[in-house]
Amino acid sequence: MQIKSKSYFKDQPADINYFEDWVTKLEKNNGRKYERYEIQTSLGKTHVWGLNTKEDNLETLVIFPGARTTALIWDFDKGLENFNHKMRIFMVETNGLPNLSDGETPDIKSLDYGHWANEVFEKLEIDKAFIAGASFGGLICMKFGIVNPEKIKAAFLLNPGCLQPFSMTLSNLYFNLLPIISPTENNVSKFLDKAVFSKSNHSLSEFSEKMLVDYEVFAISRYKDNTQKPYYMNEQLSEVKVDTYLLEGDKDLLFPFQKSINNAKLHLKNLKAVEVFENVGHGIETYDKALNYIGDKIKEIAKS
Repeated sequence: MQIKSKSYFKDQPADINYFEDWVTKLEKNNGRKYERYEIQTSLGKTHVWGLNTKEDNLETLVIFPGARTTALIWDFDKGLENFNHKMRIFMVETNGLPNLSDGETPDIKSLDYGHWANEVFEKLEIDKAFIAGASFGGLICMKFGIVNPEKIKAAFLLNPGCLQPFSMTLSNLYFNLLPIISPTENNVSKFLDKAVFSKSNHSLSEFSEKMLVDYEVFAISRYKDNTQKPYYMNEQLSEVKVDTYLLEGDKDLLFPFQKSINNAKLHLKNLKAVEVFENVGHGIETYDKALNYIGDKIKEIAKS
């Protein structure tokens, strides 16, 4: 696998310690300890968090996070409980994002992220599983669905970054660039309020929102991000050979929902269903009813 770029923490020991302390706070608030896996892949060390992973009798779900996030964001306010049934859950820390995995990344337009995802399955000894990806993670799910569809029971895409180009509207550019230009808590909060959440309906507890603000300030200011961003896969999506479920928030500024739906229907041959959640922003992986939906579908598929 050819390495395209490398991202890194500016002060590796200090920044890793900060992140570890952040994880400890999350674990304490959620009342659980995440299992840890450190595996070697073509992108170097890949870190994976787990819940219930030793219970082989359960269905398995593998999660790939969005850009500039950690997979643990899925469990803010014990969000993984919203699947409403017990599963083996692996939360993969994608290489090249601000987390405990190494920063090497392949060319985003190659299929290498799909091959990397297959390596993760092999190293974790997962024969076949459900997968879910938010934003950037949705692109990884689709790459994986091209190169190794036989290992995927179904894929769940949450406001994915592969069904259209990044929105160039002035409001989206403003709120996305604001914290990058000046990574203060106030600017990050503005971005979260306008792009990630829709607080009349979609929000976090005060503790979790503070944790997310702290993480984003840390990630923007302490991580040298050279990772390529998601892109519209266009006709390449027609090569995906797995059953796919699309979950969209109608307040997503980054990738407006209707355009993603239209392109999914155009290109995804195995698109099984589309679910739109009203008054939900880009961070749909933190929305309880979206995870309820995924849990219900997994139970339904497992019984069929």
